[in-house]
Amino acid sequence: MLTVGVDIGGTSVRAAVVHPDGSIVAEVRAAPTPDRAAVLDDTVAELVGGLAAAHPVTAVGLAVAGFVDPDRRTVAFGAHVPWRDDHVVDRLTERLGLPVVLEHDANAAGLAEHRVGAAAGASVAVLVALGTGIGAALLVDGAVFRGAYGVAPELGHLTVVRGGRPCPCGKRGCLERYCSGTALGRSAEELIAASEDFSLLRAAWERAEPVTGRDVARAAEAGDGLARRVVDEFAEWLGQGLALVADVFDPDVVVIGGEVSASASLYLDGARRRYADEVTGGGHRRLAEIRPAVLGGHAGMVGAALDARERAGVQG
Repeated sequence: MLTVGVDIGGTSVRAAVVHPDGSIVAEVRAAPTPDRAAVLDDTVAELVGGLAAAHPVTAVGLAVAGFVDPDRRTVAFGAHVPWRDDHVVDRLTERLGLPVVLEHDANAAGLAEHRVGAAAGASVAVLVALGTGIGAALLVDGAVFRGAYGVAPELGHLTVVRGGRPCPCGKRGCLERYCSGTALGRSAEELIAASEDFSLLRAAWERAEPVTGRDVARAAEAGDGLARRVVDEFAEWLGQGLALVADVFDPDVVVIGGEVSASASLYLDGARRRYADEVTGGGHRRLAEIRPAVLGGHAGMVGAALDARERAGVQG
């Protein structure tokens, strides 16, 4: 029973045919993500149609970077997705001639890691996806917890520094401003400006080029001292954030995903130590296992496809 998972992000739309065991049979991509709703509909239909013509697929799952209503038929809003209060499930089900289900992209990634990845078998699992910002998902006994209005848990927008760095959400001092791919670059730029230490990153900064999280990770891997300090600070923030997560949710497994997870070997041990130091009752309670994700950038598509397989019987 093959299904299609479509990951609709801020930069591209990717679709894959997924086997029930989570393996990817075929994958296609379109970029950039369209900025008009009708064109996005066309793009999804084209990608899915091409895959369905070559493979016997039975349902389609959408993983969307935006607010999904509790009924999971409507996309209310997405900063980088043009759908606004759009009943996309009904519209695309009719257009594709296949059952369509909808999920938030972080929830889809969490489902994938729970079903076939690093959180398999966990009773309470949290996915923390570190990328441009922080995405998160909470699964209890395998079911996604989404809150009363479908937007939980927004872990990236916990305030950790009162009056701190401005966040696109409108607040200041959010965790994702200190613990994300974007934050790695920002922290490096601040440290370069305040220091005369040699760094592989300094030349780009002096040319007024933005320093990216990927740049910092590469420099740290090459032994750059300043980049290493930035990564160590990142690990401290991650550990502190995970301690907050554990105090509220008490998970048995935390999975670190997103693009920054590719460099997990640089910071994960430090984050584990800070987490153990910060969590309430540390030393007198069982701690969550903190594991890197295993599905990488495919998690959203895999989770959406597996979700479609599980829910297709009540769709259409």
